[in-house]
Amino acid sequence: MTTAPQHPSEGTRRHRPTSVIADAARALATGGVTSARVEAELLAAYVLEIPRGRLALADGFTDEQLDAYRALVVRRSRREPLQYLTGTAGFRHLELAVGPGVFVPRPETELLAGWGVDQARRVAGNDGGQADGRPEPLVVDLCSGSGAIALSVASEVPQARVVAVERSPQALSWLRRNAADRVAAGDRPIEVVAADVTDAALLAELAGQVDVLLCNPPYVPLAVAVPPEVAEHDPAEAVFGGADGLDVIRRVIDRAGSLLSPGGALGIEHDDSHGAVLPALLAADGRYAAIVDHRDLAGRPRFVTASRLADRPPPDATTTWQTGSS
Repeated sequence: MTTAPQHPSEGTRRHRPTSVIADAARALATGGVTSARVEAELLAAYVLEIPRGRLALADGFTDEQLDAYRALVVRRSRREPLQYLTGTAGFRHLELAVGPGVFVPRPETELLAGWGVDQARRVAGNDGGQADGRPEPLVVDLCSGSGAIALSVASEVPQARVVAVERSPQALSWLRRNAADRVAAGDRPIEVVAADVTDAALLAELAGQVDVLLCNPPYVPLAVAVPPEVAEHDPAEAVFGGADGLDVIRRVIDRAGSLLSPGGALGIEHDDSHGAVLPALLAADGRYAAIVDHRDLAGRPRFVTASRLADRPPPDATTTWQTGSS
């Protein structure tokens, strides 16, 4: 992780950003970075310690800042994640600390987090509708990683009790750091649990009590080629979910059936090849209703939601599912 240079003193020679950023954008494009101009500007803003929108008004780079900027551009052109270089990733209303050892949260996951926020608000009765009689919704985030989903719910639904589960020691370090940062910012503390989400006894003390269960598991099939930022930097255990990408998801579906309260809400992010198979798995389980698959902003199947039935239906009953837009 690189620390941005300190503010320069008066009288320091400066290099105008326009040509420097243009050169950086060309280098990033040559390296295969698709949003080269945007990322060149984001790195410049990081080094200059100003918002990206103020680059046109910047005095320019000092010699020290220019060296630091060019070094970052070289690293990014080699496909080191932008978020690792700046040390942060934006997610909904939060800035999260990230770096080696933790999966960088993606914008598409904000849709699942937003759905979870809406469900928690519904349970708490502060969505403008009928309260469900639970002043403190219990929300569980499995495969929490950096804590993006869990901390978003805790920040946006202050009444909620949020439990975040993660097994990776490296990811847990980032999760705990982000959780502490959010407490310092005034959010309600979340509960961090070091555990494997495939454990059949996971959170046994909460069985039948969870109002909302959310999960962004490893779901990429092993044979799928991924970008260098993912292949060389994201933890493989947070990306790949076995031959068909469903190894962890199958276990999550089963455990969620035990943890959720009757009527409890389930949301699982998935690979875009799972738009039909994952709803079918939920339907076949027999404990879920209101199964809906949602698409991301690019129109790709991205996450599935369902509601926990009070009891398993009779053997001859059928459960249907539908496709949603987001």
